[in-house]
Amino acid sequence: MSATEFKTKCQIRWLIRRDMPDVLAIDFDQFNHPWWEEDYLSCLRQRNAIGMVAECGHDILGAMIYELHKSRLRILRFVVKQSHERQGVGAQMIRRLVDKLSQQRRREILVNVPESLFDAQLFFKAMGFEAIKVLREEYDNGEDAYVFRYTLRESLT
Repeated sequence: MSATEFKTKCQIRWLIRRDMPDVLAIDFDQFNHPWWEEDYLSCLRQRNAIGMVAECGHDILGAMIYELHKSRLRILRFVVKQSHERQGVGAQMIRRLVDKLSQQRRREILVNVPESLFDAQLFFKAMGFEAIKVLREEYDNGEDAYVFRYTLRESLT
């Protein structure tokens, strides 16, 4: 998907403290078990964790927290404002992560998706991820999760 195909063009930038009320509102709207501000902050205090938001105009439409590891990235949280789902916001955030991969170093992105979030499973599949494993009773409520993986393709050069 090229940038011209996005229905809503966003700037993907670092998450800053003043974004938290908007990010929390999106999270609380989207999930039965939302993250609280302390959940976000405790992740962001880790040396290898990065937070980013998708901003369109002055509106925060999505957010993600991910970890940098030696050979991969791991998405810890990924949210898109319900009113902007299927408009390319999430795809732009994933494209930003894919751009951080390289043939020499980080070659994959991992994300755990709850079994009940079928739309999220379809989204990651459409973005080139594949389900590689089931984590039994991954969440406090006993729900299983699927581990999805995006692998950087070999360069043709």
